[in-house]
Amino acid sequence: MTENEISSIIIGCAIEVHSALGPGLLESAYQQCLIYELEKIRLGVEKEVKMPITYKEIRIHQGYRIDLLVEKKVVIELKSVDSIIDVHYAQLLTYLKFGEYKLGLLLNFKTKLMKHGIRRMVNNL
Repeated sequence: MTENEISSIIIGCAIEVHSALGPGLLESAYQQCLIYELEKIRLGVEKEVKMPITYKEIRIHQGYRIDLLVEKKVVIELKSVDSIIDVHYAQLLTYLKFGEYKLGLLLNFKTKLMKHGIRRMVNNL
């Protein structure tokens, strides 16, 4: 399955979760429900994946964690905030870059309509 196919499924599941729960809950609640939906359709989902960064010849383990990694291909960064700011994009881009992933989704569940909370980011490896 390609990254684009996986991301379409993820977006559908995120919309389903948001439709059922609405905006304003904690990020962890959306995370668990999204994991449930993705696993229900037999996608491989890893939660809180450790993301070390490399600087020159050293590896730094500073507690960076990818919220969800789907099929070892698509990074999901979950938010439940009033608005997405530049640092959220930078965080996702860092995960894509250091993990050498091609595609990431920034999902903000604190929106009236989920479609307004979806941001897709491509890593130009």
